[in-house]
Amino acid sequence: MYMQITQLHISVVTPVYGCKTCLAELYLRLKQTLETITHDFEIIMVNDASPDGAWDTIVELAARDVRVKGINLSRNFGQHYAITAGLDHAAGEWVVVMDCDLQDQPEEIVKLYNKALEGFDYVQGQRVERQDNKRRKIFSKFFYIILSYFHDYTIDNTIANFGIYNNKVINAIKDLPEKIRWFPSLVHWVGFHGVSIPICHNVRKMGKSSYSFKKLFLTSIDVFILNTEKPMRIMAGIGFLLFMSSIMYSIIIIIKYVHGDITVLGYSSLIISILFCSGLIIFFLGIIGLYISKILQQTQDRPLYIITKKTF
Repeated sequence: MYMQITQLHISVVTPVYGCKTCLAELYLRLKQTLETITHDFEIIMVNDASPDGAWDTIVELAARDVRVKGINLSRNFGQHYAITAGLDHAAGEWVVVMDCDLQDQPEEIVKLYNKALEGFDYVQGQRVERQDNKRRKIFSKFFYIILSYFHDYTIDNTIANFGIYNNKVINAIKDLPEKIRWFPSLVHWVGFHGVSIPICHNVRKMGKSSYSFKKLFLTSIDVFILNTEKPMRIMAGIGFLLFMSSIMYSIIIIIKYVHGDITVLGYSSLIISILFCSGLIIFFLGIIGLYISKILQQTQDRPLYIITKKTF
């Protein structure tokens, strides 16, 4: 899907949604920062159908500097699909992935780059002091605790997309066939020699996050289903425990009945048992249905994104 391009030294990939007013400052700060490292760079801005007319600003920036490259998607595919589109067109030996809202500060790229030169394949930024609202931080922490449990390894909730990655890491990620994309988990899965370092996380100055609670929740479900079969193992374990419990309970009931301790079977306990088991079965079927829906999505083999325009 992706194209082979003459290699540059650094590519910056940033998905754009709802941050038109940030783009000019983002470009200037990226330009000033990257030129302290090399003049051989590109800035790839992927417009994920931003409703505020961000594409026009991207076109203007690209006309001003050929190192700015714009990609316009046909609709809103989501942040991680926009990142995928940018990665597929990145030509750098090193690729920086960052958000466009300036919470990921361009000046921190130098710190990430210098650390990578110590022999690391990728360096991710740790937002030690996250500048998000309290509700978002609480939900994010809870999300990563649950995600860590299902993955059997600890996932740092201070790490998101911001980091610098060698092109061999990026090429390995691009070769993965998953239709559900979540960049941090893909980075972890491909392996390589990486490290994380503390960075300064900025307060969001303009616009607001496109990730509503509902969208974060749906993304969480996708990530759980995509990355682990542990929910299925838990379901099997619960089913086995219920089966063994029902056998033991049945034996107890039979013994009591033989001894004449039970004359009339309990209506309430019967109804409660039926409701409990029925609810559990429906819940388990729902989880199985989610896995089946993701299998369908994978086998449909639709493109991860559709591009309508490019500035290069």
